Amino acid sequence: MRSIFKSKKGISPILATLLLIVIAVAAVIVTYAWVMTFTTSTTNQSGAMLTVENVRFYTSGSTDRVEIVVRNSGTNSATVADVYSGTSATDLQQVSSVTYSPSSQIVSEGESLMITFNYNWASGTRYYFKVVTEEGLTIPFNEEAA
Repeated sequence: MRSIFKSKKGISPILATLLLIVIAVAAVIVTYAWVMTFTTSTTNQSGAMLTVENVRFYTSGSTDRVEIVVRNSGTNSATVADVYSGTSATDLQQVSSVTYSPSSQIVSEGESLMITFNYNWASGTRYYFKVVTEEGLTIPFNEEAA
């Protein structure tokens, strides 16, 4: 019985050490590649930081209008795709006939974008809005008409 165990040989300690080093280096390379991919995509998505600077309810002639000013304090530009409004946060409707200034709908870094549209509003009522960018950024906010 002892002769069976004596005849089996394992790998040498040097080979075992080299194998462990190769496995550790491969694990570090895979982890580094994953972390770099994750941080790069997250950084690019969060480069635009949009905030609502001002909301104004006004009447032009006999037409009620709303003006929203959005500022980009981030490092990337963003393009506004859609604007939603409503009287509750859960029942927003897409706004049609929106005017943008500048008309490109792009909010460059450090710049602002004025969004204007017709909207029947009543003084003292709270209205809910949502601005959505092509990049997937959503800015929900609400304001009371004065």
